[in-house]
Amino acid sequence: MSFAEGAGRLAGMAGAAFGWSPDAFWRATPAELGALVRAVTGDDVMPPDAAVIARLKRDFPDG
Repeated sequence: MSFAEGAGRLAGMAGAAFGWSPDAFWRATPAELGALVRAVTGDDVMPPDAAVIARLKRDFPDG
C-alpha cells in the first residue's frame, strides 16, 4: 500500500469513527489522532514522530 493510499484509508476511518471531515483530518497532528484512538480503544498508540513521517515521505513519494 502506498503512503497516499494508507493516508486516505486512515482519513476515511477518522471520518467514520470520529466524524472528522477530510479537512479536520489533514489539519490534525499525529498526537491529536493518537489521543482519539487511545480514548476509543484504550490502547497506548504512539503517533509517529517527525523523523518517521520524513522517512515515510521519502520512501513513498507518491503522496
